[in-house]
Amino acid sequence: MITDFLIQFRSETALTVLILLLLLLKITREVKNETLLQWMQLLLCGVLLLIASGPFEGHLFGSMFIATPLITLEKLILATGFLLICMLHHEWLKAHEHLIEFLILSLSSLLGMFLFISSGHLILLYLSVELITIPIAAMVNFDLEKRRSSEAAMKMILSSAFASGVLLFGLSLIYGTTGTLQLNELPAALQAQPLQIAAFLLVISAFAFKLSVVPFHLWTADVYEGAPVAVAAFLSVLSKGAVTFMLITLLYKVFYPLEAVGYPLLQILSILTVLIGNLFALRQKNLKRFLAFSSIAQMGFILASLSSYTVAGAAASVYFIIIYLFSNLTAFGIVQIVNTQNGKEHLESYRGFYKNNKFLSWALALSLFSLAGIPPTAGFFGKYFLLIAAAAREQYVFVILLALNLMISLYYYLNIIRLVFTKSPEEMETVRISQPAKLALWIGIAGTLLLGFAGNLLEHIQSIMN
Repeated sequence: MITDFLIQFRSETALTVLILLLLLLKITREVKNETLLQWMQLLLCGVLLLIASGPFEGHLFGSMFIATPLITLEKLILATGFLLICMLHHEWLKAHEHLIEFLILSLSSLLGMFLFISSGHLILLYLSVELITIPIAAMVNFDLEKRRSSEAAMKMILSSAFASGVLLFGLSLIYGTTGTLQLNELPAALQAQPLQIAAFLLVISAFAFKLSVVPFHLWTADVYEGAPVAVAAFLSVLSKGAVTFMLITLLYKVFYPLEAVGYPLLQILSILTVLIGNLFALRQKNLKRFLAFSSIAQMGFILASLSSYTVAGAAASVYFIIIYLFSNLTAFGIVQIVNTQNGKEHLESYRGFYKNNKFLSWALALSLFSLAGIPPTAGFFGKYFLLIAAAAREQYVFVILLALNLMISLYYYLNIIRLVFTKSPEEMETVRISQPAKLALWIGIAGTLLLGFAGNLLEHIQSIMN
């Protein structure tokens, strides 16, 4: 039993040990931020190796906690994203007086994500949602000297509390109508009764809040703008990635008997999310708000793929999350590097950015090309597979609407690239890049360029799903 626990629970145990070590470090001795960050990045590499080591299947606590090859891959994706955030935002983290507290909160949230996607029980699912959300709300307020950061944290905690209440109400209805809390027992007990459909709608609504799906997106732009860039990146990629992974499990396994309700619902939410995200992104002048609405639109494409209820659709969504991780974290990382040095977030301040910052300009351009779905970046292949999956049921009007929205998104992504490479009498000064950030940018560029040609990765995802 202890051996099974140590093997199957290894990644969660490692994160718990890291959190305890940071707590002890906080109360016992002073450590330079630079040294602490170096050790943290090294230990996170060790966590990645630990996650990647087998075996990958098993269950604990009476199937309350589940491990599969797919879940292991998802944890590897999330841990990689957190490591890249630590590297890309190195200068901001190094200068922050509460670095240890930030690392404790972010690792706690990451631990919650690991437990969340391994949930085999409704109670663990709900508790892990809270473990994800509460530390993030505190992290949003980490720009302590800025009032808008406190306002963003208040909006985050209020919207999250409402979403959690909706989720808990939905889960209670599920238990009341099925008599079980085990996820693997729910499909056999679901019979599309009115209360069960209501519970399904409540659970999907709660997940839609977490994913910033329209019309549950109203908190997103304000929170991203007020939060530190590192936290906005954490929210945009890791939090949404974890929720997407669990949504796949719920749609394709737990609530599959309610497919007749889920299929039109996901299509409607997808079109609304893509359209509203694109239209509002067109109007943004602040880069963090722009990336917030960009992320909303990207979630719409993922919902379109999931609406197919096929293995290809689920695999394409996981594959796209990997691509999205490298592309979006690179963009957020550049915003952080610039913001740390001169505090600039406005789009117009990037006019003429290329003259003195050629490497950062090309890195930003490639990440935006990928988010827009322009070949030969990985984003093109990711969007292609999402649209192919969305067309599985031959709903061609639906796919055409998605393709038209792709064209809209091209305009606002290319507009930023135009600003970056346009000559200006007031070009931005040369921005200094730390070595960890430069290495992370190269990793992001490599992922953005090469993942599109890694067709065997998509095949591997499909195989472990089967």
